Amino acid sequence: MSIGKKIAHKAEAMKGGAKKTTGRATGNRSLQAEGRGGQLKGNIKQAGAKIKDAFKH
Repeated sequence: MSIGKKIAHKAEAMKGGAKKTTGRATGNRSLQAEGRGGQLKGNIKQAGAKIKDAFKH
């Protein structure tokens, strides 16, 4: 997996975490849920990349 994709996946997880935190702070449940989803999506992509790299070597 290229370093650019790894950075993009990490950024996606961080962006989701920021949305989740903002939603929690403002009481906006939909923003909080959207953030959780984005964070989960980024984390799953990171895990997939790690598995791919493990089988590559």
